[in-house]
Amino acid sequence: MITKFLRLVEIQTKAASLIPLLMGTLYAVYRFHIFQPGHFALMLLSLLTFDMTTTAINNYYDYKKAARKHGYGYETHNPIVKYGMNPRAVLALIILMFLIAVAAGIMLFLQTGWLLLLLGGLSFAVGILYSFGPIPISRMPLGEIFSGLFMGFVIIFVSAYVHAGDKLASLTLEGGAVTLQIQLLEVLLIFLISIPAIFGIANIMLANNICDMEEDIENKRYTLPIYIGKPAALLLFKLLYYAGYADLIILVFLGVHPLILVMVLATLIPVHRNIRQFSQQPTKQFTFRLAVKNFILTNMARIVALGLAIIFSL
Repeated sequence: MITKFLRLVEIQTKAASLIPLLMGTLYAVYRFHIFQPGHFALMLLSLLTFDMTTTAINNYYDYKKAARKHGYGYETHNPIVKYGMNPRAVLALIILMFLIAVAAGIMLFLQTGWLLLLLGGLSFAVGILYSFGPIPISRMPLGEIFSGLFMGFVIIFVSAYVHAGDKLASLTLEGGAVTLQIQLLEVLLIFLISIPAIFGIANIMLANNICDMEEDIENKRYTLPIYIGKPAALLLFKLLYYAGYADLIILVFLGVHPLILVMVLATLIPVHRNIRQFSQQPTKQFTFRLAVKNFILTNMARIVALGLAIIFSL
């Protein structure tokens, strides 16, 4: 039962949510010397359960909408089919997880402010539309952009905001007027710090779509690789990783020690090797996991760098 659940929510991909959460939290500690454990716990609960919800919705929607239910590994790729899950039970589980995510999000909003409600509501809407609706985002050539920006930048920003609050931005309602105040430099710094997460998450989506091109054409999922072709998609896959290393300049600006940055730069060696292996044989079975590994490598290195910088600054 537990194995079926973990397969349904694709637990192995949840690093795409947890790593941005850790990065945003550590950034707030390093930049503002603030950590609020209660806010962190609610953010973790809401984020993780909602990520599992959207993944389950995606698998459920694919199960319902599949035009061809055999071949292309359909019998093994879709956990609902592979494990003979009851679709009604899956739908009930999706609703339960969604309610938990919403409840935790509302509790966090009550302890922070209106800006969290706005960003959280927008993220929930995009997450649902990503997998559900007349034309889900995941079935369009926009999946990489939305997943990268929302799971990369927005999660990191909110993860820092729940600790730092007005030091980043504030949204107030008073006398029928809405006032939004943004600390532009701080928000820009967070965006630049988020670049490896944005590109890494986009590349997980891109790798998934490259591997599924034949199946997606059969099931009328017109993703980015189908529009630009496999050679161009593989080139984009490579360039996004290399561009992600530009944030090392920002870490220098933040005062992270050069020796720590050498450790971050060293990850380029295994990342390059994984890029080459995936490009030679882009398949779900053998090489897709390399995109997840690259995301973990490139972003965990930054997390360790920020963690060490915090320790050295004590």
